[in-house]
Amino acid sequence: MGIVEEAHNVKVLGSGDKVIVLAHGFGTDQSVWKHLVPHLVDTYRVVIYDNIGAGTTNPEFFDFERYSTLEGFAYDLLGILEELQIDNCIYVGHSMASMIGVIASISRPDLFSKLVLLAGSPRYLNGPDYYGGFDQEELDQLFDAMKRNYLAWCSGFAPLCVGGDMDSVAVQEFSRTLFNMRPDIALAIAQTIFNSDMRSILGLVTVPCHIVQSMKDLAVPVVVSEYLHEHLGANSIVEVMQSDGHLPQLSSPDFVIPVLLRHIRCDLTT
Repeated sequence: MGIVEEAHNVKVLGSGDKVIVLAHGFGTDQSVWKHLVPHLVDTYRVVIYDNIGAGTTNPEFFDFERYSTLEGFAYDLLGILEELQIDNCIYVGHSMASMIGVIASISRPDLFSKLVLLAGSPRYLNGPDYYGGFDQEELDQLFDAMKRNYLAWCSGFAPLCVGGDMDSVAVQEFSRTLFNMRPDIALAIAQTIFNSDMRSILGLVTVPCHIVQSMKDLAVPVVVSEYLHEHLGANSIVEVMQSDGHLPQLSSPDFVIPVLLRHIRCDLTT
């Protein structure tokens, strides 16, 4: 195993001809894909990994300057593909990993045959002509709550984000991976995500994109998926699912996994 693979806890499962890379969002790790992976390994070579900063990674590897932008995470993705000698893949990115995939695909479009973007957003902050879902005051309050009492913030944020109460399995799972993050690293990544603005680069994307979105998502309003569809430079389609929450692959797997499989397996002409 190479240095990059080890740092990111990379696992390669299955033995198909086509490669699928599954990338997780903020507050989770590769376990967020546990309901999807079993449906892929018989026909695909599946790569799962943890972003640096996830609770499963060594916090000493987290470079606050490198990860002050999403580009740092995109460089990591490209490094993983290089170390594994993957020359083409289907990329499935959840939440922040959607934009990580977008950035990486602009740099190396040859490495990606398709991007499946689940609950992705190019900008979370509202603007004069843009609705991202959050005002600056709300984000400042979020960051302040994380600074003051991280564990208490996690307990409140997890059910809001997932869309359920603390007794639900999905909320407990998200709470576990959130709790596992070092608080200062979690705050830094949250600031990177919520302060990011990827709108200006969307037109540079040349890889086909499948945009998949929950009808009700605290972090990403439905209108954001339409914004992506309208502004991506490549062919794209949108599917808004009748699901709740920002982590539907955890909270509604019986409904969401078949949708993801359909987008993984089809192209934009089928």
